Formats: sequence, C-alpha cells, structure tokens
Amino acid sequence: MIQNFWANAAYSLIPTILLGLIFWLVMRSIFRADRTERKVYAEIEAEERARFDAENAAAPSSATREP
Repeated sequence: MIQNFWANAAYSLIPTILLGLIFWLVMRSIFRADRTERKVYAEIEAEERARFDAENAAAPSSATREP
C-alpha cells in the first residue's frame, strides 16, 4: 500500500515539475533574447546618433558658405 502511494505521488508530481521546468527554460530564453536584442539595438542607435551628430557638426560650416 505504501509503495503504491509513493508511486502515485511521483507520477502526479513528475509531469508538473517537467512542465514547470520547460516553461522556465522557454521564458528564460525569451528574456535573454530580448535583453540581447535591446543591447544590440542600443549599440546601433548610438552609432547612428554619433554619425548624425558628426554629419551635423560638419554641415553648418559648409552650409554657411554662400555661392
């Protein structure tokens, strides 16, 4: 009787634990991918802003010349 109880308890808990573990792994990978994507996007945006600022810094000197 006791052996049957522990087998039933194990069979009841193992699927729940496995589904919880799979859910945790999926959510972890989603959050890591999002974090990486935001980091890369911030780097690209910083490069674009620096390029835009450099172009604007050079533009007024050439734009002030009149033909």
